[in-house]
Amino acid sequence: GAKVDDDDDGDARPVRVTASASRAHTDQAARRRGTMAGERAPLLKKGSASTSNAKLYLATFSAVLGNFSFGYSLVYPSPVIPYLQVEDNPNLRMDTPHIAWFGSVFSLGAAMGGLGAMLLNDKIGRKMSIMISAVPSTVGSLLLGAAQTRWMLYLGRILTGIASGMTAASIPVYVSEISSPSVRGVLGSCPQVTAVFGSLTLYALGLLLPWRWLAVAGELPALLMLVLLCFMPKSPRYLISKGRQEEALKALEWLRGRDADFISELQKIERSISSQGHISWSDLAKPCYYKPILISVTMRFFQQMTGITPILVYLEPIFHRTKVTLEPRYDAALVGAVRLLSVMIAASLMDRAGRKRLLFTSGFLMFLACQALTIYTHTTPCPSINITHSQLHTPFSILQSHGVQQSPPFDPITVIPLLSTMVIIF
Repeated sequence: GAKVDDDDDGDARPVRVTASASRAHTDQAARRRGTMAGERAPLLKKGSASTSNAKLYLATFSAVLGNFSFGYSLVYPSPVIPYLQVEDNPNLRMDTPHIAWFGSVFSLGAAMGGLGAMLLNDKIGRKMSIMISAVPSTVGSLLLGAAQTRWMLYLGRILTGIASGMTAASIPVYVSEISSPSVRGVLGSCPQVTAVFGSLTLYALGLLLPWRWLAVAGELPALLMLVLLCFMPKSPRYLISKGRQEEALKALEWLRGRDADFISELQKIERSISSQGHISWSDLAKPCYYKPILISVTMRFFQQMTGITPILVYLEPIFHRTKVTLEPRYDAALVGAVRLLSVMIAASLMDRAGRKRLLFTSGFLMFLACQALTIYTHTTPCPSINITHSQLHTPFSILQSHGVQQSPPFDPITVIPLLSTMVIIF
């Protein structure tokens, strides 16, 4: 074939096209078509994507160590109060008002930490908020372990409370946002399970360690969390919300593995963020907003009004008051084990039995347990003085150290408060 070409003088003349040139032109067009088809084709063939969750589990473990510290710090006064009642140092010895402050200031710190985390989560990210919580946690534990006055104990409790409030507000969000949809439900229960396991660990270590070393041991999870999170990625959703798509892509690739279809997940997150609307204060007057908020807040309020937090904090003094035959420190460890078991059972039954059925069942069991404990305490002879102010109920181990032997006879009725407390915690 030939085509017409214009020369410099404007005259048209035919140009002969050789066979080799024609073949080269055909090959070039085929390559262009192949390239365009390749651009339209998906990066991963259907069924070829393979997600690996090993690094995701590592990142989750690194984060929920903060919840472990939360559960550990929350119940710290339970085994410590009996020792502080007979402390030789008058600047540390506690009576009823001091013990009340020692247990309650933690909640004040947790409230401050939670409010601060709400601001930090969007400003510096979930991961950095969790890492910052290690600072007040470590400093607070140091103050508790090295305390020479009651004010050092109070300040240590406030700082550990601040750290716990920050972790409670940041870790569930971080774990949810880094989890893949297939394991998000399972990993979503890890913060609660880990917090309960932290409380159980404190009760167990209370059988072995003095109260100062209990505080020192509480530093280790926070420090380990800080070190591990240095190597973990930030939340992909947070990175995308800040316009850092390249970092989000690398984070998803690290969390899911190179063979996973993380690009599609990135696009889903982008669409989810772009579809989100902004809610004004006037929108809260709409039933679709205020009804779920009102239900959630009311349920949480009544849950706390059951006294679950004071029970956990003052568990050993409660058992001293009820005169359980078994040593109170062992009772506390048993209750901690039951609490861990209950959380694991609830996590496994939540999707099968439904949330509402579990709520009704737990509420009815708590009513029966509180009723039994109330009847027991009002029908069993007990001293009129406050147990936290009296040294008549000093733990068996401390009495032994002072040369006093105690071996009360077994009374089956004393099992009632132990079983009732187990049911309440359950």
